[in-house]
This record gives sequence, structure tokens and C-alpha cells, in this order.
Amino acid sequence: MIVVGVLMAVAAVALVAGAHYYIWRRLVRDTTATGGTARRIGTVVVVALPLLAFAGVSVGRVEGAPFALKQILGWPAYMWLATLLYLLLTLLVGEIVRPVLRRVLERRAAAPGEAETAERTAPVEEPATVGAPAAPAATTPPGAPERPAADPSRRLFVSRVVGGAAAAATLATVGYGTANVLSGPTIKRVTVPLAKLPRSAHGYRIAVVSDIHLGPLLGRAHAQRIVDTINSTNPDLVAVVGDMVDGTVADLGPAAEPLAGLRAKHGSFFVTGNHEYFGDAREWIDRVRELGLHPLENAHVELAGFDLVGVNDLAGEDEGEGPDFAKALGGRDPARTSVLMAHQPVVIHDAVEHRIDLQLSGHTHGGQMWPVNYIAAAANPTLAGLERYGDTALYVTRGAGAWGPPVRVGAPADVTVVQLASRQA
Repeated sequence: MIVVGVLMAVAAVALVAGAHYYIWRRLVRDTTATGGTARRIGTVVVVALPLLAFAGVSVGRVEGAPFALKQILGWPAYMWLATLLYLLLTLLVGEIVRPVLRRVLERRAAAPGEAETAERTAPVEEPATVGAPAAPAATTPPGAPERPAADPSRRLFVSRVVGGAAAAATLATVGYGTANVLSGPTIKRVTVPLAKLPRSAHGYRIAVVSDIHLGPLLGRAHAQRIVDTINSTNPDLVAVVGDMVDGTVADLGPAAEPLAGLRAKHGSFFVTGNHEYFGDAREWIDRVRELGLHPLENAHVELAGFDLVGVNDLAGEDEGEGPDFAKALGGRDPARTSVLMAHQPVVIHDAVEHRIDLQLSGHTHGGQMWPVNYIAAAANPTLAGLERYGDTALYVTRGAGAWGPPVRVGAPADVTVVQLASRQA
């Protein structure tokens, strides 16, 4: 097992090193003069950035490391990881553009010379001399210039154009994705018909928020934006379905304080996500209770028209606190509508087995950054949005924050207002 781990680590290091060499080759070596100042500076930057990223990610996982250091190293480290992804993608696209652009330039440069040569060397017909030996066929007309080799300046121009375009596209993409996170979540609205929901609960509105990910990069201001967004919807109930934090209460307690300002007619409820168990989940459960949220630890509460059920995240199984449907559903009337809060969509299989009417989840971030969404879709039954599994509906929010790089591309953050609809209405 140790050998496998070592081999995987070596493969990962080799992959990262290869990616950075490729970036250095295309953006530094191919676009600068040998021994020049620009090449030396570019080489230092390409070597320093992965080291900085490694340091930032490593410090972020060390318990007891100064929180200020995590913040200082975290921003450049994680922003480089996002930049690295899109630089690689754009440069790979550039490999297709590069030969096409070079060929166009070569033809444009060669066309006038070829026409002039053709005029000068056009054959002139003369009377044939009887018995005269035939002149040997000339493959190259006398005096015609030989076809020049590839022009180094043209190669440099192509490299600079393609490299510059890749860098510009990358910066625009990462900048756009960062703005998506820092501007706060958008509001989505979805209506879910439920067969057993009584007419009295028709139109009940649940504000679903997940994956806030308070941490070294996203702090108090991020929490306040989310609270303001939720309160603007005037919900009947707020459901916080896990991954609220990435750290300890000692470091992130002040950042979470705005959550005390959540306003809903029937209160705010919370279930754990896998990231709560990266730290001290029990400590955070106590803290959210102090903030006025109601933790549902494998438990349910009766509300007007339906039962709200909550289960712990699957990551809690290592601590003996995983999801327990028998405990969560114990003592409830199965004839009543049930709405389940569960962080990970994969719990839907248990929800169907226990005849849950609606499951509310997060966890996937909707993929967060294209093309990572394809990987996330393969690992989850539903990536984002509303789907039905038999008689059970599953709604997955894309989340209100970001994990790792504070960047979202193709998967904007959201707070979803889920409106319950009675078929009897």
C-alpha cells in the first residue's frame, strides 16, 4: 500500500513538473531571446509559482499553522492552480492554431516572389534545329533563388501571438470566474410538486444554501453577502446543507458570525458536510446552534404540512457519526410528506429506499470550473438541478462558495428557493 502511495506521488510530481515545463517552453523559451533578461525572469516565475502553490496548499492543511499565513499564501497558491488549468487548455488549443498561422504567413511571404520569378523564367519558344541535341531539363531555372528555409523571426512572431492569446484568454477566464465568486450567489427558483403535500403547505418556500466554504480565502464579507441574498428572498425556512466551513472555530468563528442574521419564518436548519469533519465537526455543531441555526443530527422536526429530516454526512462514518436513517425517521408518521437535508447527492439511493419525498443536497459545486464538471458528473448521480428517482425528487444546488481556487467557470454560485407544490391545490 505504501509503495502504491509513493508511486502515485511520484507520478503526480512528474505530471505537475511536465505541465510547468510545457508552459515554460511555450510562454518563455519560444517567445524570448536566449540569455535575455525576459527569459531569465520568465524562468524564475515558472519555477517559483508551483513552489508557492505547494507551500500554500500544504500550510492550509497543517493544524495549528498561523491563520494569517494561510491567508497570505492561500490566495496566490490557489489562484495559480486555476491559472495553470486554463493556461494548459488554451496552449493546447494553440497547438492547433500554431501550424495553421505559420503556413498562412509563409504563403503570404512567398507569393510575390514566386510570381516575379515565374515572369523572369518563362520559356521562350525558338525554332528547333535539326540534329541538335536536346537541352537537359532544368529543375530550377537559371538564376532563380532557392526556396528559403523557415524564417526564425516568423516562428518567433507565431509563438508570441499564440502565447499572448493563450495568456490573455486565461487571465480573462480566471478573472471572470473569480468575479463570479466574489460578487455573491445568484438566486434560483424551482417548484417541486409533492404528491402527499397538503394544500395548506402549497407554496412553502425553502431557501437552500450549501458549500459556503468559509476559510482563509472567503471570510466574513463572503458570509454577509450570502446572508443578504437569502434574506432578500423572504423564505419560510432556510436549509444549510453542509460544507459551511474549511477550518476551525478558533480561526473562522468571526467569519461565521453573519449567519446569526439569517431570517426565516420557521427558522434555519443545518446538517454537516464532509468538510466539517476535516476539522472538529462537534465544535461547529455547537457553534451554529449558538448562531441560531438548528442542527439536525440524524433527526427530524415536524413542521406545518411536512417533516424536515436531516442526516449527518457520509464523512462522519469514520467518527461513528455517519448518516442513520432509522434514527432520523424514527417515530414519524410515514403518511406525512418528508423533506430530507443531506449534503451529498449519492444519499439519494437511501432516500428512495426510505420513501423520502424530496432530498435537498449540495456537495458537487456544479463542477465549479469547466471542464471539471465532467469529473463531478461521473462521481454524482445528479450534478445540479432537479431530477426524480422513482417517487423521490432530488434537488442539488451548485453551492454559494468555492473550494480551492475561489473561481467558478460555467457553474455560477447560487442560493435556490425551492417552492413546494401540492397536487391537491
